[in-house]
Amino acid sequence: MWELYDELIEAIPAELCLDEAVTGKYWTFVRAGGVAGGGGLAMTLDKPTRPRTLTRRADGMSLRSLAAFSKSWNFEEAALGVAAINAWWNAPRQKAAASSLNIGDDDSFSFWRERVAGKKVAVIGHFPYLESKIGDVCELSILEKRPVEGDFPDSACEYLLPEQDYVFATGVTLINKTLPRLIELSRHCGIILAGPSVPLAPPLLKRGVIDLQGFIITDAVRCASAVTGEGHSGIFDTGRRVSLTEEMLK
Repeated sequence: MWELYDELIEAIPAELCLDEAVTGKYWTFVRAGGVAGGGGLAMTLDKPTRPRTLTRRADGMSLRSLAAFSKSWNFEEAALGVAAINAWWNAPRQKAAASSLNIGDDDSFSFWRERVAGKKVAVIGHFPYLESKIGDVCELSILEKRPVEGDFPDSACEYLLPEQDYVFATGVTLINKTLPRLIELSRHCGIILAGPSVPLAPPLLKRGVIDLQGFIITDAVRCASAVTGEGHSGIFDTGRRVSLTEEMLK
């Protein structure tokens, strides 16, 4: 079950050192590679789970060592690990990241709106304004760990996903360890991963993901400051939203 995580982690050079790790209220930020290096984000999950095993400050660790905490069942640690993975894979110096399609101010759902029209679409997680972004053009099913009226509980994924034409999920599924199973359940149609927690990693495209809609940080100093602020959306002013597909790598 850990093969995907191991592939993402082991690609990170062993000698690459961590420069900065910041856990904010909404986002977790990791930077590595010095001034010319890259930064990575992941959504902060501070839900009580297993006790922490990272008992010292992350500063000074190798980036690969911190990335290994993506496998932790303490989700605050796992967010640090995924942010470390993204600090490598989403760095502008990376060929995949650099060649990604800039989608501007559009989010993933606006970007896919025309293609999902008239189709059965499942979204893992109740993203903001989903109903107005695509709910009026498709048969939309929203699955949520904390469902509100109209949502399905997340356990419905075993029954609903095999029936869908399109499946969207947040990169948080990499943090909470549900992504490998979601990929399996969506194997017939592929899955679209969306949000700043998503690694722009070609290995994901080889495993059944059809679109990586992630985020490349272009101003790491400003991003670290936004992470420690009170707002949720300030990080989007520190980089660019991108799309990476298999076709772009050919």
